[in-house]
Amino acid sequence: MLAAVVAVSTSAVPAAAQGAPSFPVSRSAACAPEGRYVDTPACRAAVQEGAALREWDNVRVFGVDGRDRERIPDGELCSGGLSAYRGLDLARTDWPVTALTAGAEFDFRYQTTVPHKGTFRVYLTRAGYVPTTKLTWAQVETVPFLRVTDPPIRDGVYQMSGRLPADRVGRHVIYTIWQNSDTSDSYYSCSDVNLLPAGVTDEPAAVDVTPAALEDTSGADAEPAGGGTAAGEVPAQEVSAQVGGNVAVASVTDLDGRRWSLLAGVALGALLLLLIGMRLRGSRSGPPPGRPCTVRNHRANPRVW
Repeated sequence: MLAAVVAVSTSAVPAAAQGAPSFPVSRSAACAPEGRYVDTPACRAAVQEGAALREWDNVRVFGVDGRDRERIPDGELCSGGLSAYRGLDLARTDWPVTALTAGAEFDFRYQTTVPHKGTFRVYLTRAGYVPTTKLTWAQVETVPFLRVTDPPIRDGVYQMSGRLPADRVGRHVIYTIWQNSDTSDSYYSCSDVNLLPAGVTDEPAAVDVTPAALEDTSGADAEPAGGGTAAGEVPAQEVSAQVGGNVAVASVTDLDGRRWSLLAGVALGALLLLLIGMRLRGSRSGPPPGRPCTVRNHRANPRVW
């Protein structure tokens, strides 16, 4: 019985991999609680429509196994088809946006709260994408411009180098799929970007996403328009900074490692108390066995005293 309890406890461990892009910032990370953009119109609208942004790192679907275009409906790509995140699918032009240079290399950064093995596939929307419509598969390239398996992780951030397509400028969406290989989960993210023409010098500065940097810049003021980003755009440093102070799903639901050892100990203790209680109760249910009753009128229904 004890073995069964332990087996149930260990087999019920949930998938613990969580994360979202921090550069270019995803909608869920930009609008996460305690971040400075949580009160922007787009983030408020997302929460009102339905977006569980306290769990900004958990836009996760089980068992997709690479069949993303079959499993994730059109118009629901940013939410992964999850009703709890449907606010991320809103068609708006005021989502926090990161400025990038078309055709240039950049360091793609994906903040993870619990590292796992897996492959990142990063797509760009096609030419002619209109941000006033919900994202559909027809608007997303069929071949990722960046594909990396098990990239290095530094300070809680997966880092990958990639080159953006050179034939697109203006507002676009970078669509990221992280398919875990050691679980059956896939994660989905939309990052709004403004692609500047090649040769434009107003490129975003490099992003420092170390924990210390995130803490030090969490209260930074927004740069004015013209200081390297266009009006309405989010400087990359601020986007990454506001992710660090939020409550990650992993810190709420992570039950692996030491927490599962503690849980197993509690379950074992409860089981022992239950067995002791049952034995004590059984010992008090009647007198101990002895000789048969010899009272004459009891012999028709003899008892053991």
